[in-house]
Amino acid sequence: MSAPVEQGGALAGGLRAGASELGLSLAPPQVDQLLAYLALISKWNRVYNLTAVREPGEMLTQHLLDSLAIVLPLQRQLGGRPASVLDVGAGAGLPGVALAVACPQLQVSCVDAVAKKVSFIRQAAAELGLRNLQGVHARVESLAPKTWDVITSRAFASLPDFVAWTRGSLAQGGVWLAMKGKRPDAEIAELPEDVEVFHVEHLQVPGLEAERCIVWMRHKN
Repeated sequence: MSAPVEQGGALAGGLRAGASELGLSLAPPQVDQLLAYLALISKWNRVYNLTAVREPGEMLTQHLLDSLAIVLPLQRQLGGRPASVLDVGAGAGLPGVALAVACPQLQVSCVDAVAKKVSFIRQAAAELGLRNLQGVHARVESLAPKTWDVITSRAFASLPDFVAWTRGSLAQGGVWLAMKGKRPDAEIAELPEDVEVFHVEHLQVPGLEAERCIVWMRHKN
């Protein structure tokens, strides 16, 4: 058996095991899509610097499983209903692409100011057959008046900046889902008075020792 085939088998096994640990049940086509996505990142990384993490096993843990860790919390928040999601500063499409694969009922928009990264997301949507995924080339603060039910970010900006730049894009009754490492108490303290943190949800990402959490926010009533 060739090394790439062995590596692919190991990645598939790691993805299934990690998803199971997160409480997710991925159908075989979804596993194939996520592995194809990893392969596409690796291919584009040879020309464009999409991500500093380049070893496939590390990408599986630090990118895919880290992104998939928010799927169940998001589904619980939405109660299983369809929704629109904006992934801000999406880069290579994390967590947006993973959400689009794992949650077909979501309409996911990945916005980034860097054209090559948006081109990659659009290519991923085409190659993976994700009709619920689109790449948007823009600065996030210029997106209004269109709005989304959920606005998420991963290692994008401080909470006050994240909220300030996207408040015009959040639908009435919508929520912000900020992916963070350690609980960012200093950033939480600097949020404007009309924004409330209604939950800080700690995550356990399979194979990752670092702390992870979701900071859930919304406009005060």
